[in-house]
Amino acid sequence: MDTNRLSPTLAKALNDQMTAEAHNAQIYLAYGAWADDQGYSGISNLLFRHQNEERTHMMKFLEYILKRGAKPVITEIASPGEDPVNVNDCFEKVYTYEVKNTESIYNIVNMALAEKDWITWNFLQWFIKEQTEEETLAMDLLSKVKIAGGANANADALYLVNRDMGKMQDSATLAQEVSVENP
Repeated sequence: MDTNRLSPTLAKALNDQMTAEAHNAQIYLAYGAWADDQGYSGISNLLFRHQNEERTHMMKFLEYILKRGAKPVITEIASPGEDPVNVNDCFEKVYTYEVKNTESIYNIVNMALAEKDWITWNFLQWFIKEQTEEETLAMDLLSKVKIAGGANANADALYLVNRDMGKMQDSATLAQEVSVENP
């Protein structure tokens, strides 16, 4: 008996997104290794922690595909690419990857909407909120580096950025969560 409740197009898109999440984890892992090699243990710590979050996203997609009766397709993960050339480049790349990931999830949401697959559409709403948080965090990190001097930040400024990022929370406060009493 066929229990698959995903269309072939949605199953492929969800599998592709699962692979994209694994790729994003590899990027954070590679950038964390680069940061540690450069002496930025605080930045490295933040990136390594975030790598775990991306792997969790991958597993959420895998589990969802299984729960809908489809088969997860495990494929090769692309190389993370070249190391960043500096801390500014690192966080510009992180931000770019997060925006690309958001766009990919939006595309799947649109597919689910067009197919009237409300269960998949509902599943993806968690990722919409998560990507809002991911982009906000990436923008916050990039802003810290830009304030420190961006690509031209000096060693003292990078020392402070590194120290602060090592202590940062793994999530960002979203606009919908603030109020006059809790800005």
